[in-house]
Amino acid sequence: MRLNKYIASCGVCSRRRADEMIKEGRVKINGEDVFDFVDVCDDDTVTVDGKKIDLEKKKYYIALNKPEGFVTTTADELGRHDVLELVSDIDARLFPIGRLDYNTRGLLLLTNDGDFANKIMHPSYNITKTYVAHIKGFPSILELNRLSKGIMLDDGKTAPAKVEIIKAMPSSCLVQLTISEGRNRIVRRMFAALGYEVLELERKAIGNIKLGNLPYGKWRHLKQAEIDLF
Repeated sequence: MRLNKYIASCGVCSRRRADEMIKEGRVKINGEDVFDFVDVCDDDTVTVDGKKIDLEKKKYYIALNKPEGFVTTTADELGRHDVLELVSDIDARLFPIGRLDYNTRGLLLLTNDGDFANKIMHPSYNITKTYVAHIKGFPSILELNRLSKGIMLDDGKTAPAKVEIIKAMPSSCLVQLTISEGRNRIVRRMFAALGYEVLELERKAIGNIKLGNLPYGKWRHLKQAEIDLF
């Protein structure tokens, strides 16, 4: 088995992230530094950051309603709460699939299946994410069209998006936005490029997996039909 796939199958991270960890020199085989994508044999000992890893026997696929105030990185230099605390009753090494900002709530998937994570995260699979943003003010139809066609940010133009106002309030509104990108803080930056502040942000769906009425801070197992979507 190729090293990056082995690391992903051990539930450490996605295969894409495993590639980065290998290049960063964080992986050893039988005590030797490895920087290439070699094969792993049955009797090899693989360590990541000095810790031995083993293949996960049972695969977990979790949908979590992430509250605000939690980070999705598994190691935070500021000592903030991380989402793994919310699934600590699962006896497996889980990792988040992608990220949600500290101040963003909503659907987050976690797993110990690196191949499953790769299918959701890799740009070639074009998996959409649907958000509802509470923004200050009221974007015009012209501005919404700019978002739908792609808007220029400091790290390049965004891909086309589906966008609509779903509720108007006295001085703000709720906008539903469906995108297929995962750039850092992309939804907030898209609205900021038009001059609008995002007051609250919630992710409602990843592909056809929906948040539904799952309470904040709670999780559920994905149904097999949801897993098979990918």
